Amino acid sequence: MKNKKVLITGASIAGPTLAYWLHKYGFEVSVAERAAALRLGGQNIDVKGPALEIARKMGLEDRIRDANTTEIGIRFVNTDNKLLAEFPKDSALSMTQDLEILRGDLVNILYEHSRKDVLYLFDDYITQVQESPHDISVTFNSGKTETYDLVISAEGIGSSTRKLVFGEETEFKFLGLYTAYLTIEKAATDSRWARWCNARGGIVYMLRPDNYGSTRASVTFLADEKDYKSRSVAEQKQVLIERMRGTGWESDRLINEITRTQDLYFDKVSQVKSPRWSKGRIALIGDAAYCATPIAGKGTDLAMSGAYILAGELSIAETYQEAFDSYEKKMRPYVEKSQKLPPGVPRIVYPTSRLGLFLLNSLFTVAGSSPVKSIISLFGKGKKKEEVDIDLPDYLQINRNRF
Repeated sequence: MKNKKVLITGASIAGPTLAYWLHKYGFEVSVAERAAALRLGGQNIDVKGPALEIARKMGLEDRIRDANTTEIGIRFVNTDNKLLAEFPKDSALSMTQDLEILRGDLVNILYEHSRKDVLYLFDDYITQVQESPHDISVTFNSGKTETYDLVISAEGIGSSTRKLVFGEETEFKFLGLYTAYLTIEKAATDSRWARWCNARGGIVYMLRPDNYGSTRASVTFLADEKDYKSRSVAEQKQVLIERMRGTGWESDRLINEITRTQDLYFDKVSQVKSPRWSKGRIALIGDAAYCATPIAGKGTDLAMSGAYILAGELSIAETYQEAFDSYEKKMRPYVEKSQKLPPGVPRIVYPTSRLGLFLLNSLFTVAGSSPVKSIISLFGKGKKKEEVDIDLPDYLQINRNRF
């Protein structure tokens, strides 16, 4: 397929990545974003494995590295702020990757890299689609109507386009957690180390440095799925405060920040399980198709690899149906692997009893001890290895050979 007109909905990570590659292959591309501007909020994400390989193909590795959050590793502490264990970012046991970047910074880099060649339509979204044998007519919330050859939803977990086209067939696997993110003022206790603290009541606090002189905070805790549904922002703040009050560590500081924050994100933690990723001339990528949640640590990998593969398959296929089928065949095994969590995760990491909290903190202490670190290094696992655990064909070369 060549010289086709494509609409992408969603200007986060998957959308601009897909837009860049489709333009590279000769497509006319527009990106519609519901928000009035780029959504630049969010916490730390990592660019590794397939995401890093795709970033290199796009010539973006240096720009991403320049926007690094400055995080040098993670420290596990108890509620008295006593150090239990620390793992520098080159440790196999560290959650800090070589390239840590704020979600908003990566979104902006991808947007700036594609906006000269792609039409971005902000403050608008799809309200109606009408497909014919030859194209698809799209009506926007603004009232305008446009015709495209294909529509790709690169929206979030609550994608309105997915619901409009696919109805209620997508399933959501709730992981038993709610999470909150916010940006807070840097304090004397903050450094270039991320800090993880388990508190009673099944709560995990995380504080992480950013490259703007502030701190990114998250509060994640066990809850029933229906506990906090359909709450206003004010109600979200109140239930968070009630859950956190008296749990120790820096909970008082975080409660104070929650009362005045303007960038609170609060939602349940769920995976997206879509039985199919395309219907007619419309396809899904990213969180709209297969959100794995931050717990899996694969969100950026899935978003960028899905976008790269779908664009490549569209560039070499004779029909969009063939491209959509090939995209799903290549991506679904990787998605299923990424969504599969170890036994007991996440609940095992969120103990609610004093005994459970003691045992988990003891485990952190043992894992961070010098003998254990030495044993790991003897088996060649002291440093992380960069793994691209999905095949990323060289579609540019394939196109050159074909044409």
